[in-house]
Amino acid sequence: MILSWIDVLVIVVYLALLVIIGIVQKKKAAANKEAYLLGGYKLPWYMLGLSNASGMFDISGTMWMVTLTFVYGMKSVWIPWLWPCFNQIFLMVYLSAWLRRSGVTTGAEWITFRFGKDKGAVWSHAIVVVFALISCFGFLAYGFVGLGKFVEIFLPWDVVAPYVPFHVAPEYVPHFYGILFTAFAVFYSIIGGMSSIVFADVLQYSIMTIAGLSVAVIAMMHLYSNGILNVPEGWMNPFFGMHLNMDWTGIIDEVNAKIASDGYELFGIFFMLMVFKGVLASLAGPAPSYDMQKILSAKSGREASLVSGFVNVVLFPTRYLMIIGFAVLGLLFYDQMNLQTLTGDIDFERILPAAIRQFVPVGLMGLLLAGLLSAFIGTFAGTLNAAQAYIINDIYLKYVNPKASNRSVITITYITGVVVVVISIILGIFAKDVNSVLQWLVSGLYGSYIAANVLKWHWWRFNGSGYFWGMLCGLIPALIFPSWIGGLDLYYWPWILLISTAGCIIGTYLAPATEPERLKDFYKKVRPWGAWGPVRKMAETEDASFRYQSTFKRDVVNIVVGIAWQVSLVIAPMYLVLMKGVPLAVSLALLVLTTWFLKKNWYDKLDKE
Repeated sequence: MILSWIDVLVIVVYLALLVIIGIVQKKKAAANKEAYLLGGYKLPWYMLGLSNASGMFDISGTMWMVTLTFVYGMKSVWIPWLWPCFNQIFLMVYLSAWLRRSGVTTGAEWITFRFGKDKGAVWSHAIVVVFALISCFGFLAYGFVGLGKFVEIFLPWDVVAPYVPFHVAPEYVPHFYGILFTAFAVFYSIIGGMSSIVFADVLQYSIMTIAGLSVAVIAMMHLYSNGILNVPEGWMNPFFGMHLNMDWTGIIDEVNAKIASDGYELFGIFFMLMVFKGVLASLAGPAPSYDMQKILSAKSGREASLVSGFVNVVLFPTRYLMIIGFAVLGLLFYDQMNLQTLTGDIDFERILPAAIRQFVPVGLMGLLLAGLLSAFIGTFAGTLNAAQAYIINDIYLKYVNPKASNRSVITITYITGVVVVVISIILGIFAKDVNSVLQWLVSGLYGSYIAANVLKWHWWRFNGSGYFWGMLCGLIPALIFPSWIGGLDLYYWPWILLISTAGCIIGTYLAPATEPERLKDFYKKVRPWGAWGPVRKMAETEDASFRYQSTFKRDVVNIVVGIAWQVSLVIAPMYLVLMKGVPLAVSLALLVLTTWFLKKNWYDKLDKE
């Protein structure tokens, strides 16, 4: 057993606190559907922002990003644009406000608000539910795989095996641990609803901040005493050319194989594809997951914007202090780390847990492990809450039992939670590793989401039929291309985008436009910019008091500045830990300048609704 009794006690106490939060919030959550799924619209924006940031501070993602930083150095700051991480800037600037103004409970319910109740809208509603559930299952499986690999480091199988009454093959040990801790997460996430998730996430974020700062300090102390990192040329530089040109030969030869398997050698092409996809994905708005549910839980459109803006402030500096800290420790002491799996392969995703085991002191190790385990639980809980919202609100209450009592709704919510968890575990068992699940989620599945969800905001003629066929034409190849083509999923998503876009346009003109009253109601409430000229004229003709001045130009400027602001929030803590004075000063100057600009051109101009 790697952990001391003090560490075990810290973990047990912390997990007990999470259970207590769930139990305390259970009564509140049981009040009604909105209280369970959205916290009754009573949660303050800063708590929702902390909760959302905490949910993104997950084990699987952190392990993946530590690996990226270890391998690619400062160039790793661009690779999370695969999500894309800068979608939080689009949300902050305008999309969160647009989404919250709708006043709906889920993304599928939003479809009815946008397209009405004709046949195309009904089909669109159905396919959004399908997409939401598939993506939720994918994210749950993604967290499940990462959790198991993480726990395996601290609970060696040879210690646990004598107490397990059945044989577990070496390659399935992480999955066994994943199931074990998922069982605990199920109890916590199901009983308390959104309120307990938010309160627990705030507690978790506080602990993760302490842990992140501690890891950064430990790494800086070791780096100072060891002198210099032995890394390839270009590792310290975030800029790049068409080729990656990073050669680890003679330093850590195994990393070259990792780079080849990742498929990032043509970094310039990869970056251009990533930015193109990222901008379109960001224009599409949040996917139907925990991020969307936190935005819908805000009190107003203004507070929804503040939720997304606050995520950037509280997530990136703290997270990257921890990430660069672990990467530095991994580089300094690579020869002392055992990164081999039970099957004998080198797994760079084990750098984070191996560094915790070797360099984090007793007591703080327990705190850090508790926070990371809770990060899994928080991410798991938020995603599970989103899946439950779609099943209950958009299937059970819409088609099965529209007049269900509150007691029946809560009971069905518990049952669906367990079913969702079981399905996600099955999917997780068949997943190869964290990166394979991630690539499919962000490049394949989300490629199917982009076209229809960009057009739904920005083109008045786009209707429910176009949405359905666009999503369907994207979803089918997203599910089958991985088995047909293989390789880096980012390189086949343009084909998914083209197929999906064709489905959107053809489907739109196969059916009449959405009824005028529905379009006018949507436009007057949400106030989107884009190709809305005919609807705007109708709204202004019928209601002389309605006047809307488009914010398109200001929003675009704020997005560009906001992305630079977000990048500075990432690179500043990295250069701090690396103790690079000049790059740190430049990144801090960029941070101050962009913060001042956004204060004047974004924050001061937020709607006071």
